Parts: sequence; C-alpha cells; structure tokens
Amino acid sequence: MKTFQSLFAESLSAYIKLRRALGFRSEEPGYFLEAFDRWIFERNHTGPLSQELALEFACSNSKTSTNYCARRYQVIRHFSEYLSTFDPRAPFLDPKALQRSKARDPRHIYTEQELQKILYEARHVSQKNPVCGLTLHTMIGLAASTGLRISEVVRLDREDVDLKTGVLNVSYTKFNKSRLVPLHRTTLQVVCNYAAARDAAFPNCQAVAFFINSRQKRFARNTLQQLFAGVACRAGLRGPKGRGPSFHDLRHHFATERLVRWYKAGIDVQAMLPILATYMGHAHYTDTAYYLTATAELLALAAERYQNWIERREAES
Repeated sequence: MKTFQSLFAESLSAYIKLRRALGFRSEEPGYFLEAFDRWIFERNHTGPLSQELALEFACSNSKTSTNYCARRYQVIRHFSEYLSTFDPRAPFLDPKALQRSKARDPRHIYTEQELQKILYEARHVSQKNPVCGLTLHTMIGLAASTGLRISEVVRLDREDVDLKTGVLNVSYTKFNKSRLVPLHRTTLQVVCNYAAARDAAFPNCQAVAFFINSRQKRFARNTLQQLFAGVACRAGLRGPKGRGPSFHDLRHHFATERLVRWYKAGIDVQAMLPILATYMGHAHYTDTAYYLTATAELLALAAERYQNWIERREAES
C-alpha cells in the first residue's frame, strides 16, 4: 500500500485496509483514493471534506468522460460515509450530484493497421532502454491477443505465466473470479522473448511481478495507461489533448475480432458466446453479447447471415 500524505492520510489508509478485510478486491477505488490524496496534498488543502471539494476532484481531469468522473465522485462519497462514523462533522455527500449514464461509452475498435502502428511505437518508445520498449510492446500485444483487462496484465506474477504450456493463471480479478487463459503460439513466443530479455537485463531481480519497470517494480495501472496514451499519440490515433483510444479498448478489439472471425467461418456465434465470456472473465452473458453490435462489420455480417437464412427458407418452401 502506498503512503498517503494529505490531512486525510490516516483515514484513507484505514479505509482501504477495511475494504480489503471485507473482501473488496476491485483496485479502482484504491487508485482513485490515492489520486485524491495526491490532489489534496498538492493543493495544500487543510479544510474539511465537502461536497464542492469532492466534485472538484472528480471533474479535475478534462480528458476523462462523465462516467469516469462519476465513478471518482462515488468513491469519495463512500469514503466520506466512512469518515462520518468517526467524525460527526464529515458530510454525507449527495449520491445524485454526479451520476453515471446507463449508456455505454463508445469504444474504439482498432484496425489491424492501427494496432501495428501502436506496437511499432511501443517497441521503439526508448532508444536508451530497449527493454522498456520490449516490455510495453509485450504488454500491449498480450492484451490485444487475449482481451486481458489492464489490471490483469499488471498484476500477473511470474508464477502465473507458464512459459512451457503457454497458459496464464489470472487470479482473483474483477468480480473475484479466477480463470486460465491459453495463449496463441505467436503470443507465447513474444512473451518468452520478453522474459528472456528481462532476466538478462535484471539478473538479480527479486520482484515477483512478471512485467517490471526500469526500477524493477510492478507497473502501476495509471502508469501503463499514460504510456499507452503517449504511444497512441505518436501513432497518430490521439491528439495532445482530449480523450482517444485507450488501453482498455484492446479488450474490445480482441472480442470483436474473434466474433468477426467466427462469423466469417460460418460458426454458430450464439453458441460460442459462453466460451468467449469464460475466456474474458465476464460475469454476465450480456457483457459478451454487447460486442455483437460493437462494429459495423459485425452488424453487416449478421445481416448477411440472416438474409442467407431467409433465402434458404424461401427456397425450401
């Protein structure tokens, strides 16, 4: 756990420990609370937690979506409720002050050319430290070829990656679920190449993490997000300001690419959705079925298949 610095430091640390003791495993609240602590500390804020302060923090990054801001706000709201059990002056923040939209945020589905540009820029992100580029290249390629969440990529330990069988053990992730993820042979080769380069560059490294940074530490999710944003910018997919394609969109790329291939191969996609849901670690069938309408190509393939079915029915009657 990171050390907090703001006037809420002691309470933040105790709150996160309590969440973990109660079995909450989602990492996002922890990231938001760490960001909140830094934000409070950098502003040298010495006053109480207030509705205005929570909203200002939640919306402090202009590059994020309304839903992302709402998630940040709700985390601070729950923290304020925790504070109120010890300090009667702590306010109860309005749960409706900043609400998430029920509509899904539009996702960027990478073309093959875009993905190759991103992988190229990642591989050449640092001329002074080639291992840095290889690490980022491997993390991006792994996510694109398996659909792993960004938190699942950074949380992989060495013991979770079987380089002989090519199977990942993805443990206790979102929804407190674990699963085994087999790798394609080409992905496995890239992962093996990274592992060999990592061990050659850091022969005495004691870190348990599979992916490590130049300080031989596990990557923070926010760090990987920022590195990816820079790579996407150099690849011409994002501007210097505002939102754009993200690391998480690699997960959507994987799902839609798999569905497109199944459609083109004439496979019963509906029957395969539960398998895809298990592979991706989805908690609900609807989370996977959403991808059926994710791209124009998928809709066109589905429409074509339906039209062919209609024509066959008419020919038989």
